[in-house]
Amino acid sequence: MADTRPMPGESKFLPGTRIEIVYEFSSAAKPRHALFDFDGTLSLIREGWIEVMVPMMVEALQATGTSETPEELGLLVREFVMELTGKQTIYQMMRLADEVARRGATPEDPLEYKSRYHEQLMRRIHDRREALRAGRDSPQRWLVAGAQQILGELQARGVELYLASGTDEHFVREEAALLQIGDFFGERIYGAVDDYRNFSKQMVIDRILNENEVDGETLIGFGDGYVEIDNVRSVGGVAVGVASDEEARNGQIDEWKRQRLIGVGAQIVVPDFGECDTMCQYLFREM
Repeated sequence: MADTRPMPGESKFLPGTRIEIVYEFSSAAKPRHALFDFDGTLSLIREGWIEVMVPMMVEALQATGTSETPEELGLLVREFVMELTGKQTIYQMMRLADEVARRGATPEDPLEYKSRYHEQLMRRIHDRREALRAGRDSPQRWLVAGAQQILGELQARGVELYLASGTDEHFVREEAALLQIGDFFGERIYGAVDDYRNFSKQMVIDRILNENEVDGETLIGFGDGYVEIDNVRSVGGVAVGVASDEEARNGQIDEWKRQRLIGVGAQIVVPDFGECDTMCQYLFREM
């Protein structure tokens, strides 16, 4: 959908809501296909993943003998980790290997770094997954607020839903089922695969457009990372940035995420899906 980029400070909020309209857009086309990121956009099962990945990477860089302080390394790592958020995890590990080599040391295979990170992350989230599996926790506890509602609302309007994540596909499918949202997507769930060259969110978008013989104006994307926002915008779709405060879960915007998402081109920014009725009215020109 075409958009008119405003001068700084021209963004607005839909009346009485936390839905920020950064760039107005105009098109006769209404959404027919919606692409969702998973972690941080719908699911909170992996909340805190960055507190696992960054220290692991800092430790690997410190082992090179660099004179940089842990604080300096932490800032460096967090920056490139967040820039690559939304791509397959292996890309973050490939960047780590590059940084190790840049400091004169011999890096491990990126798959080894990925395996180490994943082992640490699974220890962190083991109890969450098991509580969901056993029914001790409700899916609502580990969903971004309003996630089921936005999926149901879009599906009721005839929108076909797709899920694409940088997390390994078998885990995405498993965790979507634990959160009781897998049925919204059916087989249209995509995630990282062993050969990283055979999956990307851009590939999923291209598939949506080609198989349905539509252009990007019918696509809307929801995500909390650089990649999905940029990919959706690149084909002319509407990009909704989900700047959720994953830890506090208080309905307030995460300002750091907000700035990053706007910077990469999000046209709409929300803290969660708690006001999905109003957002859908806006998206479908019913206001």
